Amino acid sequence: MSTMTINGRVETLPDDPDALLIDVVRDQLGLTGTKLVCGGGVCGACTVLVDGAPVTSCLMPAHAAAGKFVTTVEGIGAKDLHAVQKAFMAHDALQCGFCTPGFVVEAAAFCDRWRAANGTALPSREEIGAALSGHLCRCGAYDAIFRAVADACAGRFDGDNFASPRIEACDKVTGSARYTVDVRHDGQLEGVILRSQHAHARITALDLAPAQALPGVTAVSLLSEDRIVRYVGEAIAAVAAKDHRSALAALAAIKVTSEKLPAVIGLDAARKDDAPVVFDRSSRKKAGNVSEAAGGPAPWKGNLRGPTSVFARRAKKARNWVNEARQANNALLVEATFRTGTQQHTCLEPHAAVARFDGGRLTVHASSQWVVHLKDQIAKRFKLEPSNIRVIADHVGGGFGSKASLGTEAIAAVELARAAKAPVRVVYDRHEELSVAGYRPAAEVKVALLPAADGGLKAMSVIAHADTGAAINSTIAGLARLMYPAEAKELSDFDVISNLPPGAAFRGPGGPPMAFAVEQAVDEAAVRLKTDPITLRKRWDPDPNRQRLYDWALGLDTWRDSRRNRATAQTGRYRRGVGVATGYWFYLWQPKVKVEVAVKGGRVVLSTATQDIGTGTRSVLADTLAREFDLEPGEVEVRIGDSSLPEGPGSGGSRVTASVLPPTLTAIQKLKDAILAQATRKPAPGSNAPWRELIARAPDIAISETRGEDGRNTAPGIRSPLKDLGLLGLVFGWMMRRNSNLVIGAGVPSSVQVIEVEVDTWLGHVRVLKVHTGIAVGKIAAPQLAHSQACGAVIQGLGYALYEAREVDPHSGDVLTSGMEDYRIPGIADTPEIDVHFDQAGFDHVLGSSVGIGEVATVPTSPAVANAIFDAIGIRLTEIPIGPDRIVAALKGRTAA
Repeated sequence: MSTMTINGRVETLPDDPDALLIDVVRDQLGLTGTKLVCGGGVCGACTVLVDGAPVTSCLMPAHAAAGKFVTTVEGIGAKDLHAVQKAFMAHDALQCGFCTPGFVVEAAAFCDRWRAANGTALPSREEIGAALSGHLCRCGAYDAIFRAVADACAGRFDGDNFASPRIEACDKVTGSARYTVDVRHDGQLEGVILRSQHAHARITALDLAPAQALPGVTAVSLLSEDRIVRYVGEAIAAVAAKDHRSALAALAAIKVTSEKLPAVIGLDAARKDDAPVVFDRSSRKKAGNVSEAAGGPAPWKGNLRGPTSVFARRAKKARNWVNEARQANNALLVEATFRTGTQQHTCLEPHAAVARFDGGRLTVHASSQWVVHLKDQIAKRFKLEPSNIRVIADHVGGGFGSKASLGTEAIAAVELARAAKAPVRVVYDRHEELSVAGYRPAAEVKVALLPAADGGLKAMSVIAHADTGAAINSTIAGLARLMYPAEAKELSDFDVISNLPPGAAFRGPGGPPMAFAVEQAVDEAAVRLKTDPITLRKRWDPDPNRQRLYDWALGLDTWRDSRRNRATAQTGRYRRGVGVATGYWFYLWQPKVKVEVAVKGGRVVLSTATQDIGTGTRSVLADTLAREFDLEPGEVEVRIGDSSLPEGPGSGGSRVTASVLPPTLTAIQKLKDAILAQATRKPAPGSNAPWRELIARAPDIAISETRGEDGRNTAPGIRSPLKDLGLLGLVFGWMMRRNSNLVIGAGVPSSVQVIEVEVDTWLGHVRVLKVHTGIAVGKIAAPQLAHSQACGAVIQGLGYALYEAREVDPHSGDVLTSGMEDYRIPGIADTPEIDVHFDQAGFDHVLGSSVGIGEVATVPTSPAVANAIFDAIGIRLTEIPIGPDRIVAALKGRTAA
């Protein structure tokens, strides 16, 4: 019997030769700070120290640790926090926190080595990037990680004089934050899902008996009533067993008989006239949803759903003017077809659910972006009383739109738990995450811009076909309605349905592909008009928020220097360019959101059933509460992540802050009044109330407040986007509130980005050197957290522009991108310098003056990169990701021409 010493304790290793170190650490010893993400040694989340050296525990056989000293994140700073942990907390070098333990372990080892060799000398950005290059953060916390590690190495966190802007930061840097994948109940079973091997088939027979005959196995069917599967990976059945290995063995015992049906894969094939139809008229309601909101009606023809043209204005006139300009060879007419690739959410915490029945009550721990909505969906599907269901999401390891509704993991967990009469956990593996967990659909976007002779914008045409798989409700072209008001606009959206897994909402759904096309077309129009690209945007775009951002961008040294140097043609291998792009998103808020602010046992407590997916919701609420009562954030308590609390908003659509801050501020004022009314010793008139003392003496009081309407008085030029749509806007606003429980408020959150790149013309590599991102979202409720959100949004946008690509077999429909070694997301060494500018005007009509930042900050990144590449090499790249192959081919094509 072999042993290892882990965090100072001697533990026995299993005899199983196939056991991996991560299995022992997490499952046998319960040290869940070490996270399993990629399973291939790519992401670094499972990093531990073995005899002081960092290793990826997902690849190391457990027996290889025999006789060695192992340290997990729980052992880093077990008695006193390590300088790296304190620096991560102070610099907010984390967001969702799922990757943080692996970063901390590696960074602590690097810091210790550095200090031993170099004292408190400051390591370079390149040295830190090289040391942490084996770690990935999908939230994009890299900018702060650089600063944290540098300061820890320089000795700036050797003492205890530091503060963190994030109240749960200590839990995340020490590995004690509990995610759904970490939940362990007594007698808990492991569930896995049997998935279709065919892109389109009818299941004629499903025999679960061989699996159910195995000891301790429960099996259930997940087939829909029509017994038709429409993509590779669609769920057929699920099994639960004592452990994952046993569950997989039971899965293999299930017998499935199927009849293959004609299938069609991808955007181009699905648009052919003779393409097999994915959904007939009777099955269209089974299609998934790629939007954050419920969609409206649209015509179907085969696999084409659309056009959805409700946001167009004088569309026929726009078509006619563009056609006339084309026939006249008008040199000002800009026409191009742009293609954007599929972007995977790549949440580091996989989709996961743990279901447990206690009598007639059901508790579901879920990696969810909307615990209240999930509870309601579970109640509806399983015909349960909502009052008997509780959904919990203590911490969520990223979502980005993919975890906003009831998923197969939760359905399977509940079905299996009910059948097995035992708790069941279902966790997707990485291939499931990269195939069936949702994605930003690829798209083809055709754009035509016709400037007027006087330099105005006469006509715009945007026609988008989204590669949605087995889903509908894309909006790409329609999002161009609220930018660059032309005399006429043709805006048409089509869903192209095929036998691929359904797409899903992804951070600003439809926004990045729209901007990639439209913003490049606007830049090309500036070339034709021989004018500055920002100046042209100022002329065409009257939005007051963006007008201020354009002025900011024009004053940047990066922009002014690039304009000054444009007259000099670049030569040589490396060429630099600077590009600009604009983006916007909606100011959304959720009505009926409730917040309770109370005094309980001499402590102020805020409760609302929202959740924190890494955006800092806990901290924003805690900071607001503490600030209003002249307390420290640690003196108040925020309760979220539990559907049994007062109804809160979903974490999507950049709506949480705008939904919860107004009722929070109103409830706080009412609670203050109630405390003062019941105080036996009143503060002197005109003096600041000593809230700490008053709260300590106050009886228990609870004040509930519901999110109300915004103020009617807005600043000049601030209006609801719906007003620009006239009667259509009223209908659309009613549909949003009724079907999606969302309201579009007055004002348009906006962003402008200026990006500098360097292009290697030999190898086609693009290095992003600097990003300036200007964001207008009103008053910043938590500046450091907002800065983190802005940087993360940029980094995800860089991934979309340059790296991220999913590969699919065009014949079988198999998603070939099976792991994170195949799907490239940005790493720390890809992170440029990021300058964040917040314009805090424009939303004074909102109580608290704050709206959301998550979506708007990522929309303009990909076109800004593309415009910068054009500025560097003089070639416009119309397809992303802009990999080295595309740049080399474009340069060769120009040379050949």
